[in-house]
Amino acid sequence: MSSLTRTLISRGFSDLENCERFLGFSELADLDQTQLLDALAIADNPDMALQSLVRLLSRAPQTRSLLTCVDPDTGRTLSNAHLFRLLGASESLADFLMRHPEHLEVVDPALMGRPAAADPEVLRASLLRSVGAEPTAERAVAQMSKSQGRIALRTMYRRHLCELALRDLASPSPQAAMPQAGAELADLAAAALEAALAVARNEVGAALGAEKVAAVRLSVVGMGKCGARELNYISDVDVMYVVALDEQAAGAQGMDESELVRVGNALAGSLSRTIYASEREPGLWEVDANLRPEGKDGPLVRTLESYLAYYHRWAQSWEFQALLKARTIAGDRALGADFENAVEPLIWNSSERDGFVESVQAMRRRVTASIRDADAGRQIKLGKGGLRDVEFSVQLLQLVHGKTDPSVRLRATTAAIEALTHAGYIGRTDAALLLNHYTYLRVLEHRIQLVHMRRTHTMPTAPEQLRALARSLEGPLSMKRPSADSLEANWSKVKRSVSSLHEQIFYRPILATAANLSAEDAALTTDAARARLAALGYRDTAGAVRHIEALTAGVSRRAALQRQLLPVLLGWLANGVDPDAGLLAFRRVSDALGTSHWYLGMLRDHQAAAERLCHLLSSSRLVSDLLEVSPEATAWLGNSKELVPQSFESQWSEIQSTLSRHGGDAGAIRLIRLLRQREILRIGIADSCGLLRQDAVSRALSDVDRAAVLGALLVAENEIYAGTPPLTRVLVVAMGRQGGQEIGYGSDADVLFVHRPVDGLAQDRMGEATQQAKAIVQRLTTLLTAPLKPAIQAERVLTVDAGLRPEGRNGPLVRSLEAYREYYSRWSSAWEAQALLRALPMAGSDVLARDFISMVNPIRYPQSVPEINLREIKRIKARMESERLPRGADPARHVKLGRGGLSDVEWLVQLLQLQHAHAHPELRTTRTIAALHAATALGLVDGDDSETLEAAWRLAGKIRNANVMWTGKNSDLLPSARHDLEAVARWCGYEPGNAAAFEEHYLGLTRRARAVFERLFYG
Repeated sequence: MSSLTRTLISRGFSDLENCERFLGFSELADLDQTQLLDALAIADNPDMALQSLVRLLSRAPQTRSLLTCVDPDTGRTLSNAHLFRLLGASESLADFLMRHPEHLEVVDPALMGRPAAADPEVLRASLLRSVGAEPTAERAVAQMSKSQGRIALRTMYRRHLCELALRDLASPSPQAAMPQAGAELADLAAAALEAALAVARNEVGAALGAEKVAAVRLSVVGMGKCGARELNYISDVDVMYVVALDEQAAGAQGMDESELVRVGNALAGSLSRTIYASEREPGLWEVDANLRPEGKDGPLVRTLESYLAYYHRWAQSWEFQALLKARTIAGDRALGADFENAVEPLIWNSSERDGFVESVQAMRRRVTASIRDADAGRQIKLGKGGLRDVEFSVQLLQLVHGKTDPSVRLRATTAAIEALTHAGYIGRTDAALLLNHYTYLRVLEHRIQLVHMRRTHTMPTAPEQLRALARSLEGPLSMKRPSADSLEANWSKVKRSVSSLHEQIFYRPILATAANLSAEDAALTTDAARARLAALGYRDTAGAVRHIEALTAGVSRRAALQRQLLPVLLGWLANGVDPDAGLLAFRRVSDALGTSHWYLGMLRDHQAAAERLCHLLSSSRLVSDLLEVSPEATAWLGNSKELVPQSFESQWSEIQSTLSRHGGDAGAIRLIRLLRQREILRIGIADSCGLLRQDAVSRALSDVDRAAVLGALLVAENEIYAGTPPLTRVLVVAMGRQGGQEIGYGSDADVLFVHRPVDGLAQDRMGEATQQAKAIVQRLTTLLTAPLKPAIQAERVLTVDAGLRPEGRNGPLVRSLEAYREYYSRWSSAWEAQALLRALPMAGSDVLARDFISMVNPIRYPQSVPEINLREIKRIKARMESERLPRGADPARHVKLGRGGLSDVEWLVQLLQLQHAHAHPELRTTRTIAALHAATALGLVDGDDSETLEAAWRLAGKIRNANVMWTGKNSDLLPSARHDLEAVARWCGYEPGNAAAFEEHYLGLTRRARAVFERLFYG
């Protein structure tokens, strides 16, 4: 390794080969190489500084005289640190000095003076003079226009930008200097807009008349970071334009509002072109007016009255949040002040508007969704734990508390954090962390943008870029040599902290109010705590405060731990559909489990389990009700293996063990019903956690019911036989959706009861056998449905329905196999053969089950279906739609009997089975979708039609389940109430805030499914 190579490495260079090549260029031939390398080492990126220096000396040889300067105190010759820092920080500004060497004096230490921020009025006057406008004029008009004015303005802007960057780079603490740098960048942008407006008045005056232009008062209102005086080095400048007529001006005579707006549009358009249109001197940044009312579709300029009319009638909640940063930055200051004063009350009352919480949450989701997957992990601004998280949290706190506390009505984020802390809305420790993280992220953003003056918020990946960025964060006086890895580690730490601080900032002060925490934590007044909870989605804020107080009061270990955890838990609960119900359920579960070490440990150590718990409690009445009476089941949340549904065999084994201990007493059936309730809870939790597909949920629920019925059958037989030899054996046959193993959380058990006398039973005792069978099935039904003492709380009783038996409810409850055979051969109607398509033995004698299936197969899979039977099936379907649909129900929203719902798909599939299953055994299944797939494979249903039918059937089933999960009650209707519809939409896999899209999808899908049904069913 050569000595030069070692020297380059020690000075922080990365591309050694390229650097050695540049050091050999003639521009550096007469410079002392050691002194030069020492000077370049001052730069954060010595490689870039070297290359820019060579180019600058080539274009402007006079730069050589600026490489050194004399220390006025010691008389020593020193390297010009300002120049080398600038060359190592911004290739773009180095290019500017190459294009305009006449401005090299900005890096002359002899002319720089003391490093003080530029006065906004000085910047304004400088930019106006650059285009030949008089700064003291009421409505300044430039002497230059078009290309000349654009170049002059942009050149002077970049000169001031160099001055600003030099002060920023020389700051001992970049984070401490960040707020001032952001303010000065905003002031410089405002001055540029003022000068651009002066150029626009010249250009538009030449086209429309100078007097007419002079009569138009135009105010440029800054929005976003420019309005807040916290602008980036390069960023779109968000603005809105307000116009008014100067009635005293000579050109005002005869101008109406449409003419006023026309002139205003022309001025705004010319202003934007002056700033950004293609020119020899590159554009500065885009002037973005998309935050105006109606966005790109709305007028570019409006009168104050037009703005107010829109905000009072049409504005959405996010638009008031955007107005929080509004500030007059150019043009008519008095008109701008009128605008600010008029919208201020609207801003601070916006938190009381309907839909405020939903709008704020939706806006945050839109921001997150706009990030490309490839950039998600490298985003400084929009990614998780980024700048937008800080700004979002601070602005929401301002909107919540600013209504009653004017002290927090500030535009800049840093100033707002300090004000919120001083007013007691954020704890001092949290505020210090938040402020430190925010300035850290902003300096990262500034230094990345400064290199090429490009609007980027993405962390670089190249190691040499990361090293230079790490050095730039330390400041010029730091002796540290940070690495790329240390930068990545620090940034990751900040992101994690910012993510957790959101919950801490919002909820810890509420807890402090309820639990009297230390003075280090902010404590809100009761009203302030309620306001904050309301802004986060809690409706019963008084009740929420009471629950928080109950959970955190006292000195117990549980109270201490929940004071620590509740800030996060409250946030997770607020993400659910019903945070109030979730918080109440959480309190009840916590009370029931008391100080159980495993429960507190799970909340503390298992984030996924705690988040699952909060999601369940705030999104499902069914699960929360069951957890309240079986709180020990929360232990499953920490282990996904515990959420795997138990097989039928496993459940049956447990029931047999129970029966062996309890025999046929009442305790046995109690345990069987408790087992069923436990397994429904397990399935519900697994379903809500996304661990089960829809088919798996139905099969698991079917297994649970089958095990319960089989257990109840054995208990009933033991009671009825009472130790005597049985006269008959009973079989329970599942029908309907139970037979198809397609049930949901609220499904009944549709069944047939079959019995067969034991072999050798005398003929004269056949009647006794039938009575015994009847007693068994009646006892079975009673065991499963009758109230128990003490009652099983929150039990969803399994209703056993034998309404599909021959002759319906007018027929015998139970028949012998031979009686069924005779009835079906002589008397059965078409609908009864159709009902048998779903027949599946559920509990009882295996031999009898095989014989029953052998008996019904020729009936449900006939060689042919007479035309009269087909007409009868179609007639019954049409009558069912008109008679069984509940009065007043919207057919388009009834998921079972309505348009394109479950019934349509199932009846069509069953008709195809009746017609073709005899010839095609693959159609012989009790499951709807399996039969539909078989029919599609056989060409009986077109592939596209099949997809439509399946999608409609599955979505209708999901909605049915979602209704039960959300409300704890059965319902076959797609909800109309927005809150309920939102809950069901989320259960069906839609992101929050997409209830309307979900509703539209369901209605469109079922409309298409109905069209397919009518074409294939009715022909």
